Amino acid sequence: MNMADVIQGADWKTEKHAPVIEAPEKVKTGECFSVDLCVGKEIAHPNTTEHNIRWIKLYFKPENSKFVYEIGSYEFSVHGDSVEGANKGPAYTEPVAKAVLKLKSSGTLLATSYCNIHGLWESSKAITVQD
Repeated sequence: MNMADVIQGADWKTEKHAPVIEAPEKVKTGECFSVDLCVGKEIAHPNTTEHNIRWIKLYFKPENSKFVYEIGSYEFSVHGDSVEGANKGPAYTEPVAKAVLKLKSSGTLLATSYCNIHGLWESSKAITVQD
């Protein structure tokens, strides 16, 4: 068994667990740009003590490379937790994150997310770097 056997993927427009990657399709070499990440953009994901997104991770795989580079890791640690009981806490984090980066080559942005009940999910987006 390997990770490919346990990571699920789906179109984020129809699946609330798949991470959404919003980034330009084309960027200029060495110029900063933003990548917005979230889970539950079209179909809201529950954000409760019992059912929540724990983290999202963003990676970049350059074209013609075997290896990926981790861009960022974003944890969402509170989901209504409280000493008074589940969903009675004063704070709830939403699975939303932002990265700002610059690239020297074209490739693919990859995101993974983890739901405490439904496991690992992935999505990807190609990005072209031009002069």
